[in-house]
Amino acid sequence: MDDFTSKRFYVKTFGCRASQADGAALESALAAKGLSQAAGAADADLVVLNTCTVTATADDELRQTVRRIHREAPQARILVTGCYAQRAPEEIAALPGVWLVAGNSHKTRIPDLIAEAAPYHGQIEIGDIFEQRDFLSSPVEDALGGRTRPNLKIQDGCGNRCSFCIIPYVRGRSRSARAEQVVEQVRRLAEKYKEIVLSGINLGRWGRDLDSRLRLAHLVRRLLEETPVERLRLSSVEPMDFSDELLELMAASGRIARHVHAPLQSGSDTVLRRMHRKYRPRHYAGRIEKARTLMPDCAVGADVMTGFPGETEAEFEESRAFIESLPFTYLHVFTYSERPGTPAAEAAAQVRAEVRKRRTHTLRELGARKNREFRQSMCGRVLSAVTIEDGLVALSENYLKIELSKRRNINCIINVPIGNLSKDGVSESGSLSVL
Repeated sequence: MDDFTSKRFYVKTFGCRASQADGAALESALAAKGLSQAAGAADADLVVLNTCTVTATADDELRQTVRRIHREAPQARILVTGCYAQRAPEEIAALPGVWLVAGNSHKTRIPDLIAEAAPYHGQIEIGDIFEQRDFLSSPVEDALGGRTRPNLKIQDGCGNRCSFCIIPYVRGRSRSARAEQVVEQVRRLAEKYKEIVLSGINLGRWGRDLDSRLRLAHLVRRLLEETPVERLRLSSVEPMDFSDELLELMAASGRIARHVHAPLQSGSDTVLRRMHRKYRPRHYAGRIEKARTLMPDCAVGADVMTGFPGETEAEFEESRAFIESLPFTYLHVFTYSERPGTPAAEAAAQVRAEVRKRRTHTLRELGARKNREFRQSMCGRVLSAVTIEDGLVALSENYLKIELSKRRNINCIINVPIGNLSKDGVSESGSLSVL
């Protein structure tokens, strides 16, 4: 790229918390090379699109974004990286306006690739993702929390082989940031932020590649002992990685958010087996019941999939009834999307699109009802929360959005008396006290 250090860049990230952390790390790395950050794609010489490929919708969104940027900012060189770039680089390279494709395997080298690739157009950089040890790790501001809840990725990759999931093929094996590195990052972040979110592709597997005896609970305990962080929040953890030790630590410490998010996917035993998930419904229920026994007011969330190949009406009803029976406070409901290269995509018994849509609607209504019931149960209570956004909103430790009656300083942990329900959360009643 001509006069590399004088260029302006813009990074747009799609997808999960881990991808958001990757995008933040790319911004830091490009700035360290001397590039300046542009306010948007229209003002940039280089646009980096950090992609997701978990669904066909995610792929469509990327293609539409490339076309729009190429049309509205033809001067910008478009670099595409991330999971979609790892899965289908040639497909992306064929899009008009794409200058460079660098998969996850080369994401850490992007600043150097930009300089090296100046004379070339459409260069593709893809390597063996399974050989990697290092990964991008940089805190990122949470989309909801603005500048008050940094999201720190401490693990990447996944060793599971769920039959529907493309992520292990595009993220590689499970790799963990070393404990000393995480402790130092959290120590520095805690000087500025009240709440820090720990995230990963398969967060519950943290440490096992470093030492077979290490567990996530060990790291969390170190963070509590060796840093002044006021509140830690764990993002999604696989159900069987919510060990008794981890749940008991969460319940015993006032510095860990009472928030359990455990992917479910299906409440049907036979569907879970076809998905190649490593637990049965009874195992999952046991973990959720343990969490609620230890933390009666904790948030309990799950990812649920509808329309998995071969899912019958009886299996769907089994899943719906299982979800009904558990104390979920919110659900992320996804419609099954075929991912090329996965075993499930080759299954003959694909569920019709209209059936998938109907089942998704049913579970989303169920999730909305459970969420409303949980929010209603918090009325009249006092919740601990961190102030976010413009100081008129706070996020409770049990994952409720609280509308405040008066503006507060952001990045403060406060006690909030809860009055009534709001559109998608709860509202404050009475006075506040700063902890």
